[in-house]
Amino acid sequence: MDIGKLGVWSATEGMSATSAAAFAQRVEDWGYPALWLPEAYGRNVLVHSAWMLANTSRLVIATGIANIYARDATAMKAAQITLAEQSGGRFLLGLGVSHVPLVEGMRGHVYEKPIAKMRSYLEEMARINLMTPPPPEKPPLVIAALGPRMLELAAELCDGVHPYNVTPDHTAQARARLGPGKWLCPEQMVILETDPSKARDAGRKTLAVYLQLPNYRNNLVRLGFGDDDFAGGGSDRLVDGLIAWGDEDAIRRRIQLHWDAGADHVCIQSIPHDGDMRSPPNERIFELLAPRAG
Repeated sequence: MDIGKLGVWSATEGMSATSAAAFAQRVEDWGYPALWLPEAYGRNVLVHSAWMLANTSRLVIATGIANIYARDATAMKAAQITLAEQSGGRFLLGLGVSHVPLVEGMRGHVYEKPIAKMRSYLEEMARINLMTPPPPEKPPLVIAALGPRMLELAAELCDGVHPYNVTPDHTAQARARLGPGKWLCPEQMVILETDPSKARDAGRKTLAVYLQLPNYRNNLVRLGFGDDDFAGGGSDRLVDGLIAWGDEDAIRRRIQLHWDAGADHVCIQSIPHDGDMRSPPNERIFELLAPRAG
């Protein structure tokens, strides 16, 4: 599987199924090798991946991430194998432990210790033998990993990691933990806006929900951010560290920092000015950075 160096990450919760398929086709036509889809309060990401794969011909569809509390290991493995076979090897499964509000509040499950839960889940997936035609090649699997122990688990049991809401410094630390030969695929939020006030205002709106989630907040503390950075919706330093804003060149420079730090693949998320993931992304930055345009 070739996911290239640059991909697109986008929630499509505000789009109809038809519009989401058309968006995936535009991503493919722009020349991006991969489109990453999340799973939170909206669509079942595996069902949605099937739809997106069926409406494209070359694009890799990746989950960023599929919640392991949403289905047991057998169901996850079956979906992975099925989608890989049906698409001719264009499905990349990304798994994650999600967050307490999405697991306990939304789904009514008990949120277990993340490392132990992920290890047992991955080991169970590896043990399962399914009565279905296997795809030509073993489909790859990555996990959401922020802290050192989850990164080390990925190095042991997975093909790589998909860190979300991180800085280039985190990418460098992740590469050091992963070692060579494992995919490092960070997500990078971007906003095509040169006015600092407007860009940071949009950034704070987007980051508001993430700063309330302990997994992200703890990782930011490890990266050197403190209480002053979390106050008032996020300091300029925090917003600027997590979100690349400015013109095309400024955003290209941020992506390059991730590559220089050891990323194999960076997936860019174009955030809307209102900070609502249901709002359509500003697609202009995807066009400007498109591999076929460059």
